[in-house]
Amino acid sequence: MSNNELKARLETILRAAPQLMQVMETARTLDLPDWLVFSGAIYQPVWNHLTGRAADYGIKDYDLGYFDPTDLSYEAEDAVIRLAASAFDEPLRSMVEVRNQARVHLWFEGRFKEPFTPLPNAAEALTRFVAPAFAVGARLESDGSMTIIAPFGLEDMFDMVLRPNPSRPKAAGWAKAVRSAVVRWPELKVIENED
Repeated sequence: MSNNELKARLETILRAAPQLMQVMETARTLDLPDWLVFSGAIYQPVWNHLTGRAADYGIKDYDLGYFDPTDLSYEAEDAVIRLAASAFDEPLRSMVEVRNQARVHLWFEGRFKEPFTPLPNAAEALTRFVAPAFAVGARLESDGSMTIIAPFGLEDMFDMVLRPNPSRPKAAGWAKAVRSAVVRWPELKVIENED
């Protein structure tokens, strides 16, 4: 399939995931700069579709990233986190995790023991994810169209392949991420090295 065909297929799957669509519709009303829903919120509905599971199976949270370099303080980010929380009812209020991608470099190394250079925008964050299959983001635009960003393409996600991100050293959290995914989706194919 071509990249455009895979994007159309992905959009169809995402639009059929009621909780995800509720998250994206609500996120759109928050009018956050350069926002994306990404990671498990995107690839997990695809894997569920491919394996005949319910759309929300295995989803622990919905990562909502935005990019605002004008104020990198925790207080500014926390105000957005509180704003988002007020926009959702439970269970989504507890499941939506909001982070300003412009300030990830301030805390990432302390938490994950890896260096992290500042990002220029929210989409660039996807290039740092541990696996290409995880590196997919989507945004519901004001006109109802959906923007899909996948810097490594969509093939790994649709082929249910987990391989380390080729543009960075293997992430310290690689083994944990793989174990967590394989427990929920034993159909996954894991490729440790490309050698």
